Amino acid sequence: MTFKKVLATTAVALAMMSSTVSADEIKIGLVVKALGIGFFEAANEGAQEAAKELGNVKVIYTGPTSTTAEGQIEVISALIAQKVDAIAVSANDTDALVPILKKAQQRGIKVISWDSGVSAAGRKMHLNPSSNQLIGEMNIKLAADALKAADIASGDVAILSATPTSTNQNIWIEEMKKVLPNYSNLNLVATVYGDDLADKSYRETLALLKTYPDLKAIIAPTTVGILAAAQAGKDQGKIGKVFVTGLGLPSELAGHVDSGAVHSFAIWNPIDLGYAATMISYNLVKGNGSDSEIGMGRLGAAQLDNNGEAAMSEPFIYNASNVHKFADIF
Repeated sequence: MTFKKVLATTAVALAMMSSTVSADEIKIGLVVKALGIGFFEAANEGAQEAAKELGNVKVIYTGPTSTTAEGQIEVISALIAQKVDAIAVSANDTDALVPILKKAQQRGIKVISWDSGVSAAGRKMHLNPSSNQLIGEMNIKLAADALKAADIASGDVAILSATPTSTNQNIWIEEMKKVLPNYSNLNLVATVYGDDLADKSYRETLALLKTYPDLKAIIAPTTVGILAAAQAGKDQGKIGKVFVTGLGLPSELAGHVDSGAVHSFAIWNPIDLGYAATMISYNLVKGNGSDSEIGMGRLGAAQLDNNGEAAMSEPFIYNASNVHKFADIF
């Protein structure tokens, strides 16, 4: 065999190997509520960590520019066209995504929801970041703790949520209302929506401060909302008078904890959440796990209930004693 023939044969073999590797690559679409949100960017870090750990996995991080179901439908349609192996979505609407996700499943794509769920017909399973009951209870407790720390006996509280159709937000608010009777010093006066947009959340906070002069706490179970509310409270000179709490990122709220606008807040690790969603998606593609349990890599195994739902971990409280330690992480 001539040298040229050897080279040609080698080139063909390498091309075939490359094609095989490419064909074996597992593509997972990580669909978030909207791009540019710190929580989801941190989740993508975890997803990329999982992809690197697994090898031969490509995570496609994507989402709409605003928190709409229509935007997510377009994104999911594009992923179907790309013939991804799995889609993991944090939904902007419980039901609106079901038809497009059914289409994905009919094409053999494994579908899960995480963080904010879709109806069971549209996915194989849903990964809650924590128990919905614990999240609801935690948000109310944080508001009560803030008032107690400031020696405020009682007062009005309001909720600043994301969108009216946000699955997880609505469930958490329901859980908050269930435990409110246990806190007779807290009077819920309003629930408003900032659509997970910083400017709208800021304006909604200003309206709350104006409408309810006896307001003592604002609960924002959204990372965008809590940051906007804390800034609005600070700008309006309400530090020490109105406390903002809810779910936020240490890196974004450390300064507001220092200023006193936020006494404490809670969150789970979004890096772990993105990691877990990717690991679960991978295991579904590979046919691993069962209807009652599926692996999450270094996080152990997720235990599924009869509705195909699992919880990752308990929410963790951040305050002046620990917020700066975690601010360097996420």
